[in-house]
Amino acid sequence: MKQKTDVLQGTLALMVLKTLDVLGPLHGYGIARRIEQISGDLLAVNQGTLYPVLLKLEQEGAIASEWGASENNRRARFYRLTRQGRKQLRTETQDWEQTAAIIGRFFDAKAEDLS
Repeated sequence: MKQKTDVLQGTLALMVLKTLDVLGPLHGYGIARRIEQISGDLLAVNQGTLYPVLLKLEQEGAIASEWGASENNRRARFYRLTRQGRKQLRTETQDWEQTAAIIGRFFDAKAEDLS
């Protein structure tokens, strides 16, 4: 059985934006399950962490929501990416790629390279 890790601070919003970009509108529970699924079930998304992030993203205009019926015919709030959210996703993706490249340099560094 795999040990699930909590999502790193500051990464959940990016994962939400990317999930909505790839899969389209989803309700909160669906977003959480998809993030866990995409991670290969290595991440655990806490509902108490997810909903404040969804609220913040909505207040910032990155996502919009509307009420609808879930797969089991329950009333649920569905979230979708906005134009502003797509722009934010592009910017944050570039920032993370740059950060990952910088960190990668440290893992690849050897003493002789730094002389």
